[in-house]
Amino acid sequence: MHGKILIVDDLPANVSLLERILAKAGFDRITSTMDPYAVSELHQQNQYDLILLDLQMPRMDGFEVMAELARVEQGDYLPVLVITAQPAHKLRALQAGAKDFVSKPFDIAEVLARVHAILEVRLLHQKTKRYAAALEVKVAEVEASQEQIRRQAEEVRALYDAVLAEQKRSMELSLQPGAMVGVEKEERLGTPWFHSLRLRHPWLQVNLLTAFIAAGVVGMFQGTIDRLLILTMFLPVLAGQSGNTGSQALAITLRGMTLGDFRSGKEAAMVRKEALLGLMNGALVGLVAATGMFVVATVQQQPSAKMLALVVFLAMIGSCVISGISGAVVPLVLKRVGADPVTASSIFLTTATDVASMSMLLGLAALLVR
Repeated sequence: MHGKILIVDDLPANVSLLERILAKAGFDRITSTMDPYAVSELHQQNQYDLILLDLQMPRMDGFEVMAELARVEQGDYLPVLVITAQPAHKLRALQAGAKDFVSKPFDIAEVLARVHAILEVRLLHQKTKRYAAALEVKVAEVEASQEQIRRQAEEVRALYDAVLAEQKRSMELSLQPGAMVGVEKEERLGTPWFHSLRLRHPWLQVNLLTAFIAAGVVGMFQGTIDRLLILTMFLPVLAGQSGNTGSQALAITLRGMTLGDFRSGKEAAMVRKEALLGLMNGALVGLVAATGMFVVATVQQQPSAKMLALVVFLAMIGSCVISGISGAVVPLVLKRVGADPVTASSIFLTTATDVASMSMLLGLAALLVR
């Protein structure tokens, strides 16, 4: 009953009659005009819920008014109830966009019924449009939420993958110490002893073979050892220091492989760095070891105490340099040939450090001490 109604008729009597009919029925927002040219502008300003439009008017008839209204109507619903005394005009009016018609002379019950019906449809149409607009907003919100959820899910998935990768790297790092001495990754505390024996024993055989190689180096200098028995005291010292230097370089190299720190072309820089560290560490440790050799040789009244100290100093430097280089090179070579650098590196590194330390000490002694 609060719908906005516009009455358009060129006869004041018709306008007055319709206003009284509608007002008496309870409609309280009624406007009228006798100027058909003003209808379009009035509708733009007020957006009427119903336009009661007379078809037969001078200068501009109802069909022309509907054509103008169709151009300005914001929606797709033209709220026009035509008034006509010509039955032939009814079908044409409906085809032009009118929603219904009222015949002249007026039947009050018919007028009210048709006005009420069109207003109800008009208001329902507007309500549907509001629902549709609200639904579009909700759909957009849901789509935005889904996109946000998708992004968050991708972030969570990426974080989960990163955590798994970090756990895998941590596990590999934790397994390296055991693998470096021949303990396979699959062995656990509950592994049966016979299975553990089968996993470990082959590496001990390989280690024994490499130990024979180091023993063979010692055998080559048996004469020097017989002449300078004092050297046997320092063989374990050099072997231990060079072995520890090589193990440090090996640990850093394996860690870099596990964490993916190595980049193409960086291998040479890694080897140069470990060689430099071996030189500096060997020199510093060699000074202490050479001092110890000098003191021991002096106490034993060795005539070549100074030369023996120099031999220990040079041997310590040389063996540490070779050990550092070996610690970096051995795993890189094993990886390139397809072997597991974690499992096999320590065996070959131990051989390299033992051979380097013993051959450096005994060789320099044979060459320099007479």
